[in-house]
Amino acid sequence: PSILLQAIGSFTNFWLNKILIVFTPTAVSVLGVYYKLQSFVFMPTFGLNSGAMPIMAYNYGARNKKRFMRTLAFGILYAVIIMTLGLLAFQIFPRELLLLFDASEEMLEIGIRAMRTISICFLPAAVGIMFSTAYQATGKGMYSLALTIIRQVAALLPAAYLLSRFGGLEAVWFSYPIAEVFGLITAALLLIRVYNDKLKYLAPIEAEKPAEGEAESPAVEG
Repeated sequence: PSILLQAIGSFTNFWLNKILIVFTPTAVSVLGVYYKLQSFVFMPTFGLNSGAMPIMAYNYGARNKKRFMRTLAFGILYAVIIMTLGLLAFQIFPRELLLLFDASEEMLEIGIRAMRTISICFLPAAVGIMFSTAYQATGKGMYSLALTIIRQVAALLPAAYLLSRFGGLEAVWFSYPIAEVFGLITAALLLIRVYNDKLKYLAPIEAEKPAEGEAESPAVEG
């Protein structure tokens, strides 16, 4: 799955570049800058994902539904806070962020709108990432892989292509929020399925008590 995830990212970037270069090579540069900048927002969220996953998995194994759901809820809260800070940075300071890469006037003209449009996807992405954590914690890792394929291939690329044909360059950037919203809906449906299959009736297994009149086995010393 890790190899496939890496391949999906490269595949998606290749075809997005093919779509953008039809308009101008500068648009390709803007996309490259965006990916460098968005890593500062997404990496803390993925770190949160890595920290929450074992906690959720341990509590799933212990059949502690309350702590599992509480960890998921706090994970979503913290992920949304991180992504909101990233969204605000991209909305308020897109010029300053682009100037870190010596952006030309053409790059600024294209990039400012691109940064503000693409960053809309941060909030649905935050929730989707934490839902994906729940899949992996309950042994449904293939759901997480399927969600990534749906977001980055099945939704993003067709949306980018259609918007490029009918809306121009500025419309292409909206493919990211569209893909994330579509991915969030899919993630929510998958989480409902995981909840019904794995979590709905999860409860601690009570230890067997000795039968009435039967003495408990004495502890063995030494």
